[in-house]
Amino acid sequence: MTRFQPILLGSDINVYGMARAFHEEYGIVSDAYAYFQLSPTKFSKIVNVHIVPDFDNFVTFRDFMLHLGKRMKAEDPGRTLLLIPCGDVYANLLSQCGDDLRKYFVYNTLDIRLSRELAYKATFYKLCEKYGLPHPKTKTVTAEDVKLGAYKDLPFDYPVAMKPANSVEWLDIDFEGRRKAYIFERPEELDTMIRRAYDAGYKSEMIIQDFIPGDDSRMRVLNAYVDQHHRVRMMFLGHPLLEDPSPVAAGNYAAIIPDFNQGVFDRIKAFLEDIGYEGVANFDMKYDERDGEYKLFEINLRQGRSSYFVTLNGFNLAKYFVDDLVEDTPFDGNTVFGRGSKLWLEIPRSIFTDYVAEGEDKARGTAMLKAGDWGTTLEYSKDMNPLRWLMIRHMFSIYKKSYAKYFKQKGALK
Repeated sequence: MTRFQPILLGSDINVYGMARAFHEEYGIVSDAYAYFQLSPTKFSKIVNVHIVPDFDNFVTFRDFMLHLGKRMKAEDPGRTLLLIPCGDVYANLLSQCGDDLRKYFVYNTLDIRLSRELAYKATFYKLCEKYGLPHPKTKTVTAEDVKLGAYKDLPFDYPVAMKPANSVEWLDIDFEGRRKAYIFERPEELDTMIRRAYDAGYKSEMIIQDFIPGDDSRMRVLNAYVDQHHRVRMMFLGHPLLEDPSPVAAGNYAAIIPDFNQGVFDRIKAFLEDIGYEGVANFDMKYDERDGEYKLFEINLRQGRSSYFVTLNGFNLAKYFVDDLVEDTPFDGNTVFGRGSKLWLEIPRSIFTDYVAEGEDKARGTAMLKAGDWGTTLEYSKDMNPLRWLMIRHMFSIYKKSYAKYFKQKGALK
């Protein structure tokens, strides 16, 4: 085994999930670099978080990473530095760097053209059309369209969903009622929020979509690992039963059980290999009972924030990165289509019991809980201390208040 050091970009629950995967598989402590500290990686002994001011600025990011790589290679020339972005901002920054950092690090990234085409929802849907991948009926509008009121003429009926085409730019603006995504029952609701967004400084296109009926349990989430030679090595499908209901985090998954769908796997695999993808791809989709299709909402160019559910079910994501980028192990072409048996939670068990809709899926998840076939990303027995335990309890208490205040049995937001 080649000696290596994981370098994770970010400080959120995604980073902690990846650090835990590395620690479980290799007993190794990860380093993480971010422009601010988030709670999930606090008080941990399996990940060392380093805060870098202005780290979300491209020039700062590139210069810092070049300096870091040079220093770490000088300290230990025989160690491979494995670089993994764990958020949209960092995936975008690394894509802008191209091959600039390969002198010191190994990593997956896409060329900037493909990266932008996939990350930007309007162009992603055009790719979906090209490859015959189902997606919701969509109208894309610009700031100029909003000024002219052109967004009001929709080729589908209410309710509608609205979300920013540029999720990175969306992070930098703020206004009353700002959410990750919206469902509007009436035209005046759309009118109010879309104008507020552009008045607050949002400049990119806005996506307005036909709302696919059904609650969170109609969602599916797929993580795929595609190696540096553009071959899909592993795919794992999850069935979310619950999402975060709070305005800021709406759409973040809170409870996922494993799923399996060979048709979905085959379609997505062919797409990823044909476009020359590499790295982890994370897809959100929703089942549309009107036509029986699973319709894609978006692709994230990194593992999802809930992706520890893949590792929990026996498909350790860290090992796929190491086998590919550190060891470059042979691949026989037989993609692993994962089957799992464990429930993943980001919430206290009581929320699962109280808020997941009654039915077959809840019964299956409840049986997993009773059998001990479940886990969370944050509660790792080898990384628990009084401060971390208190922090997790505090986070869980916030979830309980949030569900009590915001939860409504409505459609999933993405």
